[in-house]
Amino acid sequence: MVPISKISLWCLGIIIMLGGCSNPTDTSETNASDDALVSVAEYNGEGYALPYGKETEQIAEDHREQIEKAAVALFQENYQTDVVVHNVVGALDAATVFVESVGEPHFYTYAVVPIDEKEKKVMTEQISADAFQVENAMKGGLYHMIFSNEFKKLDDYFESLVAEGEVVGKIEAALEIVGGHGFMTPYYFISTDPDDVAIKPVYDLYLQNPDSNIETLRDAYEESLFDKENFQINIQLFMKEQQAEPSEEIFTQVISDLEEMNNIPKGTYSLYLNDHFIHVESSEGAKENSLKRAFPDYIVRD
Repeated sequence: MVPISKISLWCLGIIIMLGGCSNPTDTSETNASDDALVSVAEYNGEGYALPYGKETEQIAEDHREQIEKAAVALFQENYQTDVVVHNVVGALDAATVFVESVGEPHFYTYAVVPIDEKEKKVMTEQISADAFQVENAMKGGLYHMIFSNEFKKLDDYFESLVAEGEVVGKIEAALEIVGGHGFMTPYYFISTDPDDVAIKPVYDLYLQNPDSNIETLRDAYEESLFDKENFQINIQLFMKEQQAEPSEEIFTQVISDLEEMNNIPKGTYSLYLNDHFIHVESSEGAKENSLKRAFPDYIVRD
């Protein structure tokens, strides 16, 4: 198994949603033309593209069954986790394979399979996954498992906010088809830092024994070592009405609510409130008119 090439990793950087720990200073704002935008209510990942991927995507599609089998085997053998493949997207000399874990810990991530475009050959024996991205994804899922009560309160808050009828999140299909970034809901995703030593014993225990129950995993968590800077919850919301600009009032209210709510997960929170539209090819919603509270001015919950 070979490591992912730097070019492939650069291409995959496009999928990383805003506020992620891999590059907190990069807001990745989309300066797209209007004809490249689609309603967030309709965006299901169709049209997503990576640079130089047209030819390799067709080759990958012709070998889809072979790629799916290789991806499933990769995650079973290396991470003791069953996955389903949702999408295969062509990239430079490769294809990106978007997967979702089966059961818990729940997460989305990806693998990369090299492709010889000239020979029209898919080298599934060299399929690989970026170790940091997969570990980050699994740790986020484990956090959600062992702090399910705290996350339920956060999830209930966003559901009630959406029920008021002014903002929405992404639809589930968009997460499946082009998500790829760990534990995700329509409203947020989780990022962990490689230096997060509090969750590491939980991760190690899961790899040793995937059948460990939640209580056992929770007992392995080193709460005294938790550092809020190493755990991020990255929120993206969208205006429900197509003509609506991001609302300062809603933006301010969400920040206030997050700062005042009790018993939600500890850590640092970033918030982006976008207009109604998503860029088709990149799956991004952030634009010049987006309202944001993020690095270095995170919302902090101790």
